[in-house]
Amino acid sequence: MMKNRADEDDYWNSSKFKAFTFDDEDDEFSRLKESKRAVNNIRRLVEEDDDEDDVEKVSWSGEPVGSISWSVRETAASNQKTDREPAFPKINTDTPTISKSNSGYSLSSLFKGKTKGGNFQNLTDSFNDSSLRLYAPELRKPKSEYKDYVSDWSPEETVQRMQQGKVVSLEKFRSLQDKLLLLDYAVSAHDGNVITAVLIFLKRTLSKGILFQELESRQTALRHFIQYLTETKDQRLLLELYRALGRTEDMALLQYKEHLSISDENKKRDFLKSCLSLPFSTEDSAHVQDHYTLLERQIIIEATDRQAEQGGKVEIFQKFPRKASILNMPMVTTLYYCCFYHYNEPEGTYSSPLNIRQTFKVSEKQYFVTALSARAKLKAWSDVDALFTSRNWLGFTRKKSPLSFHRVVDILQKNSAPTLVLQDYVALVDDADLKISLAQKHKCHDIVINTYRDLKDRQQLLAYRGKVERGSAEERKIDELLNNQQIRWKN
Repeated sequence: MMKNRADEDDYWNSSKFKAFTFDDEDDEFSRLKESKRAVNNIRRLVEEDDDEDDVEKVSWSGEPVGSISWSVRETAASNQKTDREPAFPKINTDTPTISKSNSGYSLSSLFKGKTKGGNFQNLTDSFNDSSLRLYAPELRKPKSEYKDYVSDWSPEETVQRMQQGKVVSLEKFRSLQDKLLLLDYAVSAHDGNVITAVLIFLKRTLSKGILFQELESRQTALRHFIQYLTETKDQRLLLELYRALGRTEDMALLQYKEHLSISDENKKRDFLKSCLSLPFSTEDSAHVQDHYTLLERQIIIEATDRQAEQGGKVEIFQKFPRKASILNMPMVTTLYYCCFYHYNEPEGTYSSPLNIRQTFKVSEKQYFVTALSARAKLKAWSDVDALFTSRNWLGFTRKKSPLSFHRVVDILQKNSAPTLVLQDYVALVDDADLKISLAQKHKCHDIVINTYRDLKDRQQLLAYRGKVERGSAEERKIDELLNNQQIRWKN
């Protein structure tokens, strides 16, 4: 049964005003209802205006403002001009009264569709004006987007968003259970950046005792946390972590590494001495002991040699001035230095190469290579020869080397050894082809000729004759061998 006009106005005026949402149906009747509610709401605002003389109660068409016929006509006109623009939004009734002096429009002229200057405007054009839009509320975002702003995400969803590079807030996770779930999901995602970000959050929001206890049962997260503390150089917290986990050896090594930041050698020596009592493993303890002993010895040698060099009375320091300090050098460098400057010193002195070999248990091969390089650099060929001399139990001497002789030849050649020195060691190479190759490379003609003779290779000897200098002693030697009837050549 149709209601009359008065009943309908009472119905609209007495109905409860509901909030506008995008979820409402977008049909003509819904838009009409929203338009009616908005008009009634604003009409109450107009009626409360202090200056009632300026507010007109009818539209310029002569119909009462807010009537159904007026609303239908205005809505239809708006739809035709705006091609089904959204319904008029809800206006907050708590908005302060608009100052007519500032806006250029009165509320009556707004709904009459004319400005104070007398020029007519329709309702749609009036609301399109930027000065009026300042008072219109912003439309609410869809729920799917609104969720991003309140960060209403579970730990699993939060980790997924972090993997996607989206901004999230971890502060909402206040309980220990949520924080640990966040860490477990981060570890399950196998994303190191996410794991580290969550660990930083836990480090800031959990006590150290609880954090260390939970990390102990999560080894992947623990390794990331240790790496993070190492890279950020948070030595104090890392030490506390190792201590809480009972990892005493890691704790000792971490303390030992602090020597790298000490520049003064005497202070570093004293620090290393204090590290000797730390709970290292057997192997690491020996390493720290050697480090302390080596630095202590280097300090003594450096002070003595600097004084000798400045005094100008030691010949080797005058012929070969030192290019760098020996302090903080590796053990092999220290051994080379002592083989270079202190080779013949008695074993009882700190700078004796034999003393260093004994103290630091240098292998025979390592000592041999270091001493050979140092003495060859000095062109001390008699010392080089003495390194190879060995006596058997019958008293006979022979050349013996812990290093292959072709490597010996390379070391000597790099130190510019003369041909007469080189050929003695090229001749000791066992492999015939390698011996010939080295002899040809270093122009040791006698070795090439004797090797071809021993191999009874006439063709190779004849070919090599064309490579030696004409009229030389090598050419005459080859001719004698080729004419020797007692040699039974293979070809």
